[in-house]
Amino acid sequence: MIYAAATHPVRVGNLVIGGNHPVVIQSMTNTDTLDTTATVAQCQRLFDAGCQMVRITAPGLKEARNLEDIKNQLQQKGYTGPLVADIHFLPEAALIAASVVEKIRINPGNYCDRNRGKTEFSQAEQAAERERIAERLSPLVEVCRQHGTAIRVGVNQGSLSERLVSLYGNTPRAMVESALEFIGIFEKLRFDQLVISMKSSRVQLMDQATRMLWDRMRQNGKTYPLHIGVTEAGDGEDARIISAIGIGSLLTDGIGHTIRVSLTEAPENEVPVAQSIVKAAEYLQQMPETERDALAIRYDAQEKTLAEAKDGAEQDETRGADIAKEKVFARILTAVRWGRLMLRGQKEGFRIEGVLFSEDEKKQLIDDIFHAAGLRSHKTRFIACPSCGRTKYDIQSVLAQVKARFPDYPNLTLAVMGCIVNGPGEMADADYGYIGCGNGQVNLYRKGKLVKSHIPEDKALDELEALLSLGEGS
Repeated sequence: MIYAAATHPVRVGNLVIGGNHPVVIQSMTNTDTLDTTATVAQCQRLFDAGCQMVRITAPGLKEARNLEDIKNQLQQKGYTGPLVADIHFLPEAALIAASVVEKIRINPGNYCDRNRGKTEFSQAEQAAERERIAERLSPLVEVCRQHGTAIRVGVNQGSLSERLVSLYGNTPRAMVESALEFIGIFEKLRFDQLVISMKSSRVQLMDQATRMLWDRMRQNGKTYPLHIGVTEAGDGEDARIISAIGIGSLLTDGIGHTIRVSLTEAPENEVPVAQSIVKAAEYLQQMPETERDALAIRYDAQEKTLAEAKDGAEQDETRGADIAKEKVFARILTAVRWGRLMLRGQKEGFRIEGVLFSEDEKKQLIDDIFHAAGLRSHKTRFIACPSCGRTKYDIQSVLAQVKARFPDYPNLTLAVMGCIVNGPGEMADADYGYIGCGNGQVNLYRKGKLVKSHIPEDKALDELEALLSLGEGS
């Protein structure tokens, strides 16, 4: 990977993120963290699939303490890749986890003053809140320094502080200011083992915020490595395309040092997609700029055309599998290549030539890339969290049911979220939200506000359809 600028290297166990080191691929478990056997087994599958770093949710003290058993069992089995603890609302959980794992992820929004309903803040109030944040972070810094633990500052559009939203709106600028504020606080505490991420389910906003932060860090004289990903990408082909656009566009321009593809599928499925995105970005970096930015792309099956492959019956099955693999990578490559141009403002002129794809497949791929880039809407836009140990129901099955029931609502965004911890904030820009709240029940949201609560799961889709039939938000 050719990086746009040198970055401060951050050691995470036996890996280094940043500097001139290769892009690190990571994923996250979706098991109950208290189920040690299941979590260890899933970590093993992820490492075996090529994942280099595994994140595990630690929403409470019990989960944070159990990370030690998980890590010990993995090491006994010969797995020494770094573990990352995903911390939510409890600073105490962060302190415990930071003494065990190699990296923790914190959300700045969870360390700020919350839910005060204020819309204006004086200079004195802003300074006082920053002081309180520093006080909350100081014990964590000491533990991380003692144990050599890195920290990811994970800024999320759906959980920005009221103070920053009041100043900048719920915008890329607010996300950037949140990241820079925390960087400044950590630096005052003399701690710089930081990785920064800017997460949003909207690829345009994530791209803008990440590029803005990159530029601001370079202006400030110290660039920290960036974690790149589109949060709540969902599942299937749409999720892969939107992830390729968001992650690959940045990587192609030399921005990004560790990535995660967030799929509402088995976590192991994320790894080959991430690998393909890195491969596509590296391939594009080697192209002359005029060729890389071409609006016409030609794809022919390697060695033989699709028609020729059918001539040899004995080779047909093998060749068919090879062509399928070529198509998978070609879709990723096209999404990275054109998505980057679309995010820069190019809105027409794209075409695919050659025999690898049928004419219908070419049209579908172009439409899907436009849809993912937010330039056209020919179907419902779905956002869904990738599931973790907090998820209150089988989100993969539920997402499939929601997509099957409501596929054809252009300009409508439906969110399917796994829990009430982060769900309401992270799906704030959705027209409607479907969130598991435990005990076989679902909460429904419209425009970020709760409208129906504790609906039995077997009635939730009908209730959602009734809301949609009113035509609000469509």
